Amino acid sequence: MNTLTGLIDRSIYQDNPISVLMSFIEQEKRHKNAREVEKMRFIGYVLELGFDRAKIITSDQYKIIVGGVPRGSFLIMVPSEFGSAPPHFSLLRVRGVSTTPLSSQVQQTYFELHKKAMPELDIWTQNELQWGALECDVLGMFYANPKASSKLEFSGDVNNIVSAHRYEVYAPSDELLKVIINGIVPEKSRFELGDLRTMECRLIEGDITSSIIPVYVSMEDFKGRRTAMFGKTRLGKSNVVKLLAQGMINATNGLPNDQTVGQLIFDINGEYANDNPQDGNKSLRSSNENRCIVYALTPREGTPSEVLRMNFYEYPSAGLGLLASFLSTDKRNSIYITSFTSSAIIDFDELELLEEGDKTRAARKILFYWAILKKAGYPADERKIRSMVKSRNATGFDPGFGEKLRMAAHGVADPRMLPDVNSLDALVEELGKINAFRLNHPKENDKLFITTSSKKPIFDSDDCALLDFLFPKAGAGPDMIRKYRIYHDARASDFTVDILKSLDEGKTVILDLGNAQDAIRQYFSDILSIAVFTHQEQKFVSNSLKSHYIQLYFEEAHNLFPVTSNSMADIYSRFAKEGAKFHIGMIYSTQSPSTISKELLAQTENFFVGHLSSQDEAHALARLQVAFDGIEQDILRAKTPGFMRMLTMSNRFVVPVQAKLYEGV
Repeated sequence: MNTLTGLIDRSIYQDNPISVLMSFIEQEKRHKNAREVEKMRFIGYVLELGFDRAKIITSDQYKIIVGGVPRGSFLIMVPSEFGSAPPHFSLLRVRGVSTTPLSSQVQQTYFELHKKAMPELDIWTQNELQWGALECDVLGMFYANPKASSKLEFSGDVNNIVSAHRYEVYAPSDELLKVIINGIVPEKSRFELGDLRTMECRLIEGDITSSIIPVYVSMEDFKGRRTAMFGKTRLGKSNVVKLLAQGMINATNGLPNDQTVGQLIFDINGEYANDNPQDGNKSLRSSNENRCIVYALTPREGTPSEVLRMNFYEYPSAGLGLLASFLSTDKRNSIYITSFTSSAIIDFDELELLEEGDKTRAARKILFYWAILKKAGYPADERKIRSMVKSRNATGFDPGFGEKLRMAAHGVADPRMLPDVNSLDALVEELGKINAFRLNHPKENDKLFITTSSKKPIFDSDDCALLDFLFPKAGAGPDMIRKYRIYHDARASDFTVDILKSLDEGKTVILDLGNAQDAIRQYFSDILSIAVFTHQEQKFVSNSLKSHYIQLYFEEAHNLFPVTSNSMADIYSRFAKEGAKFHIGMIYSTQSPSTISKELLAQTENFFVGHLSSQDEAHALARLQVAFDGIEQDILRAKTPGFMRMLTMSNRFVVPVQAKLYEGV
């Protein structure tokens, strides 16, 4: 009857991955009955057991037979008899060596033996000394779903604890390891990331050969979620990013647009957009020419790309900020340059919110700034920008100065003789006349420089700073910014529309920002991040998101998500808090967890951790994510490139993986 019951039980779970456990236990019993100890995977017995920790007693012989039991390796704990319970096992991870009740006696024996310098031990003493204990973390339990016998489940806790002597501990076979590592990873959108690697050391005791256990991830775990890459530079973070980006491309290939995933990669080193034959690295772009589009500040030979520029006319506040950043490194810096770069100019969307008088002043500053650009040789689409400046007194290119002031500045007695200001050239000419009059008649004509309505001076300190830079008394003035025209394009404002369209089509857009200054990188990161967020938010409001996602890839993330940031309203903080709702996912890379905003870390679901050199960093990671508790020393010691500790939505415990080298499709 017992045999029949066993056959019936086995047939119930034959389509469940847990059936591998049943076959494993049966095989172990056969080896035990046949006294084939050298074929067994048995490790030892449980000495102490709790819900979080287990202490197991083992022997040198058992450890040698299975090829060693390194710290961080997985063991399984099963009941000696399942009885009426369905098949299941608890997953253990070796934490370290522990003491046994006989530890003091064993140490005393060692001391006596070494003191007497005995050349070898008798068989009885050997048998006594080879036993020891291992401390293990209880990670959870694998079992068959009670309501769906073909489905494997994992829980982060165990359902019951009974007497320790009722359990046995084994080193899992290759088939069981595959169940442990990949059994709960969804089949949908799977991608092979690398191989299981429990330790950095490759030396294996005995005659055991190293097994290759592939490690899979489901790209569903990354859609709309936050993923962190931590570890020292040159140890494989970017390689893993390439693998994940490739996995997403593969998973969405051939899907309709409303089910695709658009990817936007801010490539600050050019490694995702360009091949590196010297290192034998193939880029993401060259591996997926039909799915990738590159936008480059400086096009590179052999890499097809769209030109990435900004329109300094259309974004006056950001443009002046960039120019200020450029000029701050110029050795010819002087007071009039510092005054110019410190001037406050607002953008057009802010202009509409002002009262009419303030709007006129703000609009006039934009026209001063435009005149500087024009004089520096920055080309402009005048038909396009003509309608951007709108106020009662300042419209188009006309700064709207009073008639009396203009007549005095131009030296005419009839207002009909005043020239029209209908172009940028005419604007520069107009400002030249007004500024010369301002400098040459500062006292005699004070009343001409006072507005009739507010009784305030027409020119405030920022106006004067802009005019002094436009027409410097000494110095280069606008000529100083002429060399930065390479970052300007009069048609550049449309690139955000093109990029959003490509993302909606499920393409991967790579922004090649290699060799760009930090200010330029920050500008494009800001403007595109805002565009993506607004775009997805609008689709959410209109109920048109469907199953389309956008993934953003940030490197040097500590610059975007600093731990000291007090503003939780900026675009990057909104990504952390609201991104999932709008189907926006992030993969961000940096060297140290402590340099990243705690708000973002608390919202991060997936982690890939390479070598960290600081104990503080390792402990901070364990405090942040309890799954890393107990493996801090392994993270600190291992320095092999590509050797990562992985935690994802599907992998409920940390999986040590040797990521494969990205070699394209």
